[in-house]
Amino acid sequence: MEREFRSDDILKLKAEATADIEIGGPTIAAAALHAGLVDQFALFIVPVVIGGGIPVFPPGLKQAWELIDERRFADGMVYLRYRSKD
Repeated sequence: MEREFRSDDILKLKAEATADIEIGGPTIAAAALHAGLVDQFALFIVPVVIGGGIPVFPPGLKQAWELIDERRFADGMVYLRYRSKD
């Protein structure tokens, strides 16, 4: 588990990985997105308004994504999974 983002470490992990690598937390995920290291991402949309907080995507990010999976739940929550088009 890493607590700070170092792109060289992530590139090494990706090269050696035999399974998916997960990034949790908006700050490290934002750095990985900006570095172009994210191949897929998943969102759980929960229909509750709480206001404020960290945005889902970091400011200035420009990247094309393709929806590859979606699920709807009885409570109104929606799961969306995307992969990079790049």
